[in-house]
Amino acid sequence: MRVVSQYVREQKRYTKNDLKSKFSFDEDGVEKFIKNLKAYGVLKSVKNTDDQLEMSDLVDDDIEITDETAESGDCLYVFTYVGVITCGSRVIKVYPKYLLSKKDDDVLDEMKQVVKVLERYSRSEEQIINVFNGDGENRSFNILAVILFLINDYYEYGIYTNSEDIIEVNGEGEILWGKTIDESFALIEDNRPYYMELYTEKSVEDDMDYFKRLHECVLTECSKQLHAAQLDELFDMDRIELSEETLEDFGDKEYILERIVKELNLQFNTHRQILLKTLYAYISQDRKMLDENDGISMFGTTAYHAVWEKACAEVFDNKLNTMLCQLKMTVPLAEKYQGKKERRQKLIDIIEKPIWQGIDTEAKAADTLIPDLISIPCIDGQDWFIIFDAKYYNLQLEKGKSLRGNPGVGDVTKQYLYQLAYRDFINVHHIAEVRNCFLMPTEENEIVVKGVAKMQMLEALGLENIQIRLISAIKLYDCYLSDTHMDIKELKL
Repeated sequence: MRVVSQYVREQKRYTKNDLKSKFSFDEDGVEKFIKNLKAYGVLKSVKNTDDQLEMSDLVDDDIEITDETAESGDCLYVFTYVGVITCGSRVIKVYPKYLLSKKDDDVLDEMKQVVKVLERYSRSEEQIINVFNGDGENRSFNILAVILFLINDYYEYGIYTNSEDIIEVNGEGEILWGKTIDESFALIEDNRPYYMELYTEKSVEDDMDYFKRLHECVLTECSKQLHAAQLDELFDMDRIELSEETLEDFGDKEYILERIVKELNLQFNTHRQILLKTLYAYISQDRKMLDENDGISMFGTTAYHAVWEKACAEVFDNKLNTMLCQLKMTVPLAEKYQGKKERRQKLIDIIEKPIWQGIDTEAKAADTLIPDLISIPCIDGQDWFIIFDAKYYNLQLEKGKSLRGNPGVGDVTKQYLYQLAYRDFINVHHIAEVRNCFLMPTEENEIVVKGVAKMQMLEALGLENIQIRLISAIKLYDCYLSDTHMDIKELKL
């Protein structure tokens, strides 16, 4: 079977003929391909207009779901996903939309980093393995996610082993004093017993254990599938060759699954239970990642903006969920926040909530303004209060070009209101330096000072205009993956 593995850019506009050529389809094949991807929410269609071809961001007003059998040229197709998708024997590698100048064949290094970011993000959000994609008629086994879990688990924890405790005479294991005293001969000297033979105990791994062999067989098969899909280099995984056995050597499917269930009933270790359940899922389903049945398998997200926000929050030391008593400022916590209850408030908690007042009743709303992240760094000996908003946009703000890819007016006004919400906290702690800032990704290697977003009526209230900074995604992800902070001075706020 011929595997077609291609890169595409998130939110780039593709015609039907583009997809047909790129993924080597005939007319019926590309229509089925498009229909399948749209059913799983990773591909959308937009009107085919001249301005659409130049767009690099997708907004809701642009989307028009059209008949997937429309003639070439009637609509354009947009991948709303970052990550890897397999659809039958086609492998689709979707790289982020901010890599504008890169050619599809030149994004491997950036995509390898993005894959690592997606893996870390999934772990931090405690996301479970998505064993199935979709629902109803569109439900399919997510073989790629299962394969990646099994291989990553092996790298971290090694092979599944069962051990047997054996007793030896004068061995190197722990001495069994009870058995030694009861069953061994002792010489007495100066009223002290000396034992010529000591019973010892040690654990020995059973190399022929059924589940050890089964785990090795499955890992070897998974590695072969990843290699066949041309994904082992992208996921930075070496070939795993632990077994020459096939699953048929372990019995028929029902017998293997029955053995796994019995082993599950004997295991109380959480990790082993998760591993056994994943092996069960792998063996019980259609295990072929690349097949002509057009099953969809995915690793990635349709909400990459959340990944960008998470990475920014960690790299710029978000204090939003930090208790006030734990904030490290150059000045003590103000008296109004020194009460036992007030000290334990988080920074997010001091934002005022709307009050709904009726004729004879009053109620406080549950929700309020929630900034993306707030940083309170000490710069040159004094505290700064910086309100960041991580925006996953491709901003076009150049002379002679129309404004495009910009946050809406609601995003701008909210950013001003965040400062207003914290004005009292800022004032009572005598924080003189306050900044507002949008953080957007760029493929450049340096931070770009892009400009300012402002509204004069809010500026007149003494609120800071919103600085726009394009952050090198490569540098930000390096910090995110290494658990380090980026120096805020680099932003030149």
